[in-house]
Amino acid sequence: MLGVIVTGLAIGALYAATALAYNVMYSTSKVLSVTTGHLAMLGGVFGAWFVTALGWPPLLALPAALVVGAFAGWLTDVIAIRRVLKRSDEHLWLLSTLALATIVQQGVGLWWGTEPKPFPRLLPQDFSSGIADQKYWLPIATTVLMALALELFYRRTLYGKLFIAMSEDTFAARARGIETDRIRSTSFAIAGALGALAGFAAGQLTFAFFALGLTLTLNGFIALAVGGLGSNVGALVGGAALGLLNTISANLIGGEYQNTVSVGALMLILLLKPEGIFGARNVRPV
Repeated sequence: MLGVIVTGLAIGALYAATALAYNVMYSTSKVLSVTTGHLAMLGGVFGAWFVTALGWPPLLALPAALVVGAFAGWLTDVIAIRRVLKRSDEHLWLLSTLALATIVQQGVGLWWGTEPKPFPRLLPQDFSSGIADQKYWLPIATTVLMALALELFYRRTLYGKLFIAMSEDTFAARARGIETDRIRSTSFAIAGALGALAGFAAGQLTFAFFALGLTLTLNGFIALAVGGLGSNVGALVGGAALGLLNTISANLIGGEYQNTVSVGALMLILLLKPEGIFGARNVRPV
């Protein structure tokens, strides 16, 4: 049972990292991009390609994978977000990001292949390490460090304060001279790099698989909704809870019911606490 719990926490860390990427994007755009999970998928696939096909050491493959993720995040804003937000306040970005996510997934599938491929070992370690294996603790440690780094970024840096200003009121921020388009593009690039980092760190657990993006997009959103939109602590708690719920339910009743359990948990949380566990209820003055 201990192995099931450790596996659940490791998978939940990947869901939490996806939720953190959602939060970074949402803070400046109020958009929940369907491409978010695909950023982690790109980090895993390109990380494996850099190490196995090109023979790069992990210390060189990691920053290269982050560049790929950051570029994909920036491209998401340029292609699927920017024009939509300028022309309409409706949620048409849902369709544009879904289209882009489909293109990315199918493109990677054509290039990389449709079968899951092993991710290389990043650190020297025996395969008989059990629950101390790096494939478990690397994604957990990476996600916790990501959450801490984001808190420092928001509290101690100018760009972080600009993100907060835009999350409060984009129009007021623009009226004060903030280049909101540039800040939004920066947030998407940062989210892309964070997603790629999570996919790289969890690659040994998930394998390098072209269809992983859709799963992470869904479960990352569920973790975000359970924890509370905009809360990084909520993302960590929601991801860990969802990962544990999925692995325990798979162990007890079978893996084919994982999605049913996940969506059921989301519906229950939204019925009892629509803003999420750590989310703040928005009250609009009339």
